Amino acid sequence: MKELQHSDSGPATQECPDDVRTPVRRSRGARLLKAGLRTAVVLCMATTLVHVLLVFLHVAPSNTVSKRYSPLVNAWVYPFFEQNWRLFAPDPESVNRKILARTAHTEAGGSVKVSAWFDLTAEDNSAVEHNAFPSHTAQNLLRRAWTSYVDSHGGDDKARTERALMMQRYLSNIAADRVAAHNSGTFDFIQLRVVTLPIATSGTAVGDHPPTSAENRLLPWWKVTPHGK
Repeated sequence: MKELQHSDSGPATQECPDDVRTPVRRSRGARLLKAGLRTAVVLCMATTLVHVLLVFLHVAPSNTVSKRYSPLVNAWVYPFFEQNWRLFAPDPESVNRKILARTAHTEAGGSVKVSAWFDLTAEDNSAVEHNAFPSHTAQNLLRRAWTSYVDSHGGDDKARTERALMMQRYLSNIAADRVAAHNSGTFDFIQLRVVTLPIATSGTAVGDHPPTSAENRLLPWWKVTPHGK
């Protein structure tokens, strides 16, 4: 609001204090908002650059830099940002694999209660079948966890590296969460059994080769976060 005052030289205007303070407050708030946005943009760009650099070192041929920072690269990439070339050179499955799980719980008296086997693969297959847009978790999460476990452990089940131990926990946590979602019982140990049966090559007659026996791999008991309590 402006006030008019008369003087010998004519009317003069005088501004009230309220008209001066409001723009100052608004400009200060605008500056803070701009500074916050600038900081957020810089952080996003820095994170993106670091992510691209670490993934590049992961997929690039082995070199001095990738060897030196291998622990840092693996800690960032696995298990969520793992990269491979199967998008460009697909490697179709050559086996049918069924992953089953059972749980155990120690009662107050010391006795151990073991559940029946639960077919984790069947649950995934039923979530994918007749679904036009199946989720990535139903299609690949359990399968890729098992593949990564085998790659890091080889033929036995001893975790000799940090990555092997990480993949063991990753696989056991996935299995425990799947079982807990369909079983209301209490458990704090889990065991997996993997049944693998090779798929006959295309064009091979049934009688040309004897049937291949299934491979049955029983994993040790693993302690997991207690479920059902």
